[in-house]
Formats: sequence, structure tokens, C-alpha cells
Amino acid sequence: DVELELETEPNGSGGGSDGAGGRAAEKPRKHDSGAADLERVTDYAEEKEIQSSNLETAMSVIGDRRSREQKAKQEREKELAKVTIKKEDLELIMTEMEISRAAAERSLREHMGNVVEALITLTN
Repeated sequence: DVELELETEPNGSGGGSDGAGGRAAEKPRKHDSGAADLERVTDYAEEKEIQSSNLETAMSVIGDRRSREQKAKQEREKELAKVTIKKEDLELIMTEMEISRAAAERSLREHMGNVVEALITLTN
């Protein structure tokens, strides 16, 4: 529609046919209504303000959640570090699955050193 209106506007001013003249007359109305709608939207957005207390509360909630997630992640890493794994199992996973030592070690630790479970998880 927009492309047609743009193409008919020059023809309407030069040709003066009724079909093109009608479309040219419709274009300003569409533009005005769009501008009015835009003004209503911007007026609404300008009237609405963010209260600083709400912002501070939201920021503290986000900060608390991040710290809890970080603590849980650190505790999980400590638990995984305690798991003992066999060197042979690690090398088996590395060669069979063609993955890095770190990925193989992580998989073994997550499965408490059980090589079969680690391999099953890596194949799925």
C-alpha cells in the first residue's frame, strides 16, 4: 500500500485522474491519524514515571538472586571437586568420545566417577 501511494502521488499531481486524485487525498488523512496515534502513545509514555524506590527494590532482588545462584554454583563445584575419578576412565572417555580432558573430567565428576553413566550421557 505504501509503495502504491508513493507511486500514485506524482501521477496524481501531473495526471489529474480521479483514481489517483482520490488516493492522494486519502494519504494526508492516514498520515494525520498516524501522527495523532503516535502523539497519544508518546504522551502516555511521558506521563508514566519510574519510582526510584521500586527501582532500588528490583535491583536488590536481582542482586540477591545472583549471589544465591553464585553460592550454589560454588558449592556444586566444591562437591564435584571431591569426587575421585580414575585416570583410565578419563582417558577412555577422551579417546572414545573424542572430547577434551576438561569435558571428560567434568562428565565423570557429574556422574560420581561412573564411566558407564558418563558415556551414556555423552552419547545422547
